[in-house]
Amino acid sequence: MSGKDITIKAGDDAFSAYLATTAGQAAGSVVVIQEIFGVNSHIRAVCDRLAAAGFTALAPDLFHHSEPGVQLGYAEADVNRGFGLMQQMDQGKALADLDACIADLRSHGGKVALLGFCMGGLLAFRGAANLKPDAAVAYYGGGIASCLGDAGSIACPIQFHFGEKDHFIPMTDVEKVRAATDGLKETELYVYPADHGFNCDQRGSYDAEAARLAWQRSVDFLHRHLG
Repeated sequence: MSGKDITIKAGDDAFSAYLATTAGQAAGSVVVIQEIFGVNSHIRAVCDRLAAAGFTALAPDLFHHSEPGVQLGYAEADVNRGFGLMQQMDQGKALADLDACIADLRSHGGKVALLGFCMGGLLAFRGAANLKPDAAVAYYGGGIASCLGDAGSIACPIQFHFGEKDHFIPMTDVEKVRAATDGLKETELYVYPADHGFNCDQRGSYDAEAARLAWQRSVDFLHRHLG
């Protein structure tokens, strides 16, 4: 298992991504979609954990159109800067970048999933609707409830993780997501007694038990649909 920065080419464009590979034959590939903090140590650790679980994991730098190479922490100044970068981001371009990652991983064989956190959770949902991944996992995706018109276009299995104490995503929005995706091919939606960002052990909102259970469910889901 090893991780390194590589370059992904998309037409006339190119951008960096963190790639973590597993020893031996991979069970499939996962595009890990960043939060507003960039491809930072947390996102890289997620890729490393996926590689340890038997997958190839690739995390593209989705802020490269405005400010390449951003890696933020979780202090107030970092949060404010991250929100600013998210507001500058063109989601259409971000989806095109994710599509390029899917194509690159598929060129090496096997199925490919999307897995994202916060902003990345929204993009995992939108990617499931607008791209052609084999599965998608969305952790506390803010804004999904405003994009539910996309739900009918989702053809792959999708899994959601939300925190019932999340001050960014009210439970009324979670129930809207549940209702809009209930009739899809295969949908799993889980709610934990936790706050926003509960998966990240670098944040004050980290919840060890919620993170452990959500991670196990995610890995099982990915093995089931990519293996």
